[in-house]
Amino acid sequence: MTPPRRLVRFSTTGLPTARRIELWEDHNRDALIGLRCRVLGEQPFDGTELNLRLDRIQLARVHGNSHVVERPAEVIRKNPADAIAVYLAIRGEAFFYHDDGVFTLHPGQALVCDADRPFMRGFSRGLEELAIKVPRATFREVTGLDALHAPLVSEGDVAARTLARLTDRALRLDEADEETMLHLLTSLTGRSPADPGRVHLANARAFIEDHLTDSGLNALRVAAGIGISERHLSRAFASTGKSLPQYVLGRRLERARALLLAAPGTSVAEAATRCGFGSATYFSQAFRAHFGITAADVRRTSPSF
Repeated sequence: MTPPRRLVRFSTTGLPTARRIELWEDHNRDALIGLRCRVLGEQPFDGTELNLRLDRIQLARVHGNSHVVERPAEVIRKNPADAIAVYLAIRGEAFFYHDDGVFTLHPGQALVCDADRPFMRGFSRGLEELAIKVPRATFREVTGLDALHAPLVSEGDVAARTLARLTDRALRLDEADEETMLHLLTSLTGRSPADPGRVHLANARAFIEDHLTDSGLNALRVAAGIGISERHLSRAFASTGKSLPQYVLGRRLERARALLLAAPGTSVAEAATRCGFGSATYFSQAFRAHFGITAADVRRTSPSF
């Protein structure tokens, strides 16, 4: 039976300084992957981890100050993971040392490695990252690869940014699109996912969110931004029953509504501009057609007005 979804938060805050590393190692061994940890310098270790177990994979968001983690052969023998690990850097640089050399991971990049091959990771200025643990059988199923013989580091890969966005969303809102995440992982390995359209759609949506305030956002810009043709982009959105312009309009209106509710001091015209509308009149008309209420009325009914 598959364990139920469970969100767990662990923090060293308030723990005895002398036991922080020990308890951090215990938590990671049970919740993610067994590691040895040591601090850099005299500052006590300080870390927080949020873990979520899904049906097929496990997710984590990790914050920590300067430290080094190791997964040597001895730890692997005692606590085999039988899994592939994916690390998505959010803040801070990290080095990754393994048998074949050293990588440096920067924010926006992804590292994919075999969790049962020895490695060392270091965070000289602390870190904030997302981690994904993928059972080896699941990795083999979705990628067709029997093994990952060498670590992979993405270089400005759209799939890495989209995977980070979906992982973050799952941990914040418990809204996980597990299959799309596995398709994106397949893309990161250089393999063709079983459903490319699903990956195109996820990448497009992530790109749109990042550029929603750009009034010049259109299909050509989105397609170029995620590296596919407009034809493939159109097909991806056709599967949802909405065209790309319809999707963009809906997301802009939803963002504008959230802005007016959260900051009622914002004028309707300002909300229109900040959400990518070139015309306040068109924004007002579209807002009323979409929500059945005017933007001005939403602003007036805000609890903070």
